[in-house]
Amino acid sequence: MLSKTLSYGLYGIDGFPVLVEADISNGLPSFDIVGLGDTAIKEAKERVKSSIKNSGLNYPTNKITINLAPADRKKEGTLYDLAIAVALLSASGQVNIKEKFVFIGELSLDGTIRGVNGVLPILISAKKNGFKKFIVPEKNSKEAGFISDVEIYTLKNLRQVVNFLNGEEIVLPLLSSKFEDVLKSDSVYSEDFANVKGQASAKRALEIAAAGGHNVLMIGPPGSGKTMLAKCFPTILPDLTFEESLEITKIHSVVGQLDYNKGIITKRPFRTPHHTASQISITGGGQNAKPGEISMAHNGVLFLDEMPEYSRQTLETLRQPLEDGEITVSRANMTVTYPANFTLIASMNPCPCGFYGSKNGECRCTPAQIHKYLSKLSGPLMDRIDLHIEVDSVNFSDLNDKSVEESSSCIKERVNKAREVQLKRFLSSNIYSNAQMNHAQTKKYCQLNEESEKLLQTAFNTLNLSARAYDRILKVARTIADLDGELCILPQHIAEAIQYRSLDRKYWV
Repeated sequence: MLSKTLSYGLYGIDGFPVLVEADISNGLPSFDIVGLGDTAIKEAKERVKSSIKNSGLNYPTNKITINLAPADRKKEGTLYDLAIAVALLSASGQVNIKEKFVFIGELSLDGTIRGVNGVLPILISAKKNGFKKFIVPEKNSKEAGFISDVEIYTLKNLRQVVNFLNGEEIVLPLLSSKFEDVLKSDSVYSEDFANVKGQASAKRALEIAAAGGHNVLMIGPPGSGKTMLAKCFPTILPDLTFEESLEITKIHSVVGQLDYNKGIITKRPFRTPHHTASQISITGGGQNAKPGEISMAHNGVLFLDEMPEYSRQTLETLRQPLEDGEITVSRANMTVTYPANFTLIASMNPCPCGFYGSKNGECRCTPAQIHKYLSKLSGPLMDRIDLHIEVDSVNFSDLNDKSVEESSSCIKERVNKAREVQLKRFLSSNIYSNAQMNHAQTKKYCQLNEESEKLLQTAFNTLNLSARAYDRILKVARTIADLDGELCILPQHIAEAIQYRSLDRKYWV
């Protein structure tokens, strides 16, 4: 007898339907799974067999063939276990499936349905394809609860699924969760700019970066507070929208780094990979082309501490995602494009010893050592970093100052106002901040008067800037004007934006 159920697989962070066909025929007892499954799927027959028996159900002692269609598409993981078991029980006449459900879940040997990775992207994709009813593991209920306008049933074990399908047990669909409630309860940060003494210029630059989504490089001696400033940066970023949160959660769910107890990401990611991290771990890849650190930082922050310590090859791979906001991972068996629209916050010493140009320390490095140290950062990579900040050591008077520093919440209010201006400006476009503007949009929204043009021309010729650096100055100036509440870019906005490119001449030209 033949029976069919529906499940879903994952390709990158998108789901695709998988038809599970179960055939029970006469012959010697056997259990074969076909349809281009990986090792975890091949092992599903042992999990399904034991879970059926240990749930008090009858396991067919005939020739069993399971097909996962489309048979020419690679399938991975354990999320098909439940669909296989239900199809097998339906083929043996123990389950009566009256409605079209999508079954997702891994089975334990005792019949318990275990949680799986990637439930959120699967539900989003299935909903787009018109599927309305789902049976998922109870452990994934928090994650699934943020998908509205569908019926999601979260069940504990295989026996409960059988009783529910046969009408012997009533199970109510999952109630939708409110994102706003979760966001309010999880909006506390351990860091705050109120705890950072001095460094007024660095704080100003980070405020501009948060307001416009710009990338930042901080250069200064050891102990000047670069890492602390970077850790405080997420506290002034705008709150996540529900759409942004779903994008982040999809990636974290696929990787398996989603907290089952929360079910959704409510804070912008702050990823800090070590400088010894491999290129694949940063960009994504591996045998199954999983997302890397830059995708995990999507809609958040990627912090590279001591940037020149990373390999030159790894740093160069950041150029394309910094420009396009996505990364394409190509492997022998698949090519996947992952979102990677992150804000890069990088820090570095100006030389190997860290005291080149510092007012509080003496540099002992030779010019050759300094050149070798800085040569890991190429000109094209530096062009993609909008703001270059010099962060010098904090003196005793700053540290001993009893005055209260401005808190992150106060800075965040100004950032939110600037972002509201940008959201209105780009309402008809698929972008959300000034840093995402293309050349045509930059030309449209960053028009200069005669005085500002002359100032920018002088800086362009003096600093020997590239065309990309020219665009970056215009975008930063547009953000500074938004923070000041100005419709037009004024000369002082251009002057401040140019100030953040002065390190081009000092270090790399």
